[in-house]
Amino acid sequence: MEKRPLTGSRIRSYRVDRGLRQAQLAEACDISASYLNLIEHNRRRIGGALLVRIAKALDVDPAYLSGIAEVRVAADMDAAAEIHAEASPERARAEELAARFPGWARLIARQHRENRRLEQVIERLDDRLTHDPFLSASMHNVLTSVTAIRSASAILTQGGEIEPEWQARFHRNIFEDSQRLTEATEALVRYLDSDESADPGGSLPQDDVDRWLATIDWHVEALEGKERPSVEELLQDENVPRSPPAQILARRYLERYASDAAVLPYDQLASAVQNGATAPELARMVGVGLPVVFRRFAALRAKDTQSGEVFGLVACDASGTLTYRKPIDGFELPRYSAACPFWPLFAALQRPMALISDEVSMAGRDEARFEVQAFAEVSYPAGFEGPALSEAWMLFQSRLGSDRPAKRIGTSCRICPEVNCVARREPSVFGDR
Repeated sequence: MEKRPLTGSRIRSYRVDRGLRQAQLAEACDISASYLNLIEHNRRRIGGALLVRIAKALDVDPAYLSGIAEVRVAADMDAAAEIHAEASPERARAEELAARFPGWARLIARQHRENRRLEQVIERLDDRLTHDPFLSASMHNVLTSVTAIRSASAILTQGGEIEPEWQARFHRNIFEDSQRLTEATEALVRYLDSDESADPGGSLPQDDVDRWLATIDWHVEALEGKERPSVEELLQDENVPRSPPAQILARRYLERYASDAAVLPYDQLASAVQNGATAPELARMVGVGLPVVFRRFAALRAKDTQSGEVFGLVACDASGTLTYRKPIDGFELPRYSAACPFWPLFAALQRPMALISDEVSMAGRDEARFEVQAFAEVSYPAGFEGPALSEAWMLFQSRLGSDRPAKRIGTSCRICPEVNCVARREPSVFGDR
């Protein structure tokens, strides 16, 4: 297998392609030409803020300089090869293909990701059809109206002679039931046709808030500066859900976001992450709790992380109900059904105030790997004589090219392909895969 070029070699290749001299690039990055020469000959390790500066000067994604993008493409191709093993692809030469024919490699990886996205859409729709309370109520209204119309029409056609007064009454009932049927089916069609970013109406308040957060990537730019608007001003934005329950949930999110941003400003957060700081290290440096740092990591934009990959975040209360969902590619979070009991999130509830770090692989066609950190804390909002409230948080990020043993987990039983799981609650809709 061809050996991948090192970071310094990639930097030199991009610099030459752009017609820059070493001195010009070094000046743009505020380093000496001799130090850049050592970097380009792979005699100095590079990462963090300096790699970002060089990437900006070369107008290229840092992931391409570090080789992470190449590893990601090769990993996607290897996952596609595992699915289509009958084609006998040369899996050991995936990285060679990515290096020699990057365009074809990206095309294969993109098609594989699109197939995976469509599968996830199907899984989410199945979850939605099974557990969505609005959908269940709409179907009940449709079936009730159809049954009423059928009963009234059967009486009219099979009941023999009927007095004019009763005929008019049955006709009125059929007309009213048909109106209700029309309204119910139109609402149902609108709901099913709506995409994830639209407000279908009739959905749960938390769903409305989750859709709004997805449109802003869980990053509230207005609260990251020194001059922060009030939460009430932000709630007036046209994209924020308008229903009173959703407004309450949105206010809670914005108030906590503002509080977190005040104790850990974004510039300080991004600088620390680009220099390789982990969540526990940053919590210790700043003197704040891990849940605060987890939420700040989840607000990071992709360009401000070392790997170019965003962080996912999920939280639950003592009942195991998910109270916060920020999914990332490959780690889907159930919306209506219960989550996998083997998530480190739930293990953290059993060990409050203890950090749980693990590497997990998501059961499925790709077996995507993730680096996970989970932490739970107990609070007493009504005083120590009142009830104790437990809340657990789990931060996760894609992990590429790792050889560490990984704990296998799923999303939820209904769509998990793990056949012999000892904790399975119900059969998978995909059967034995």
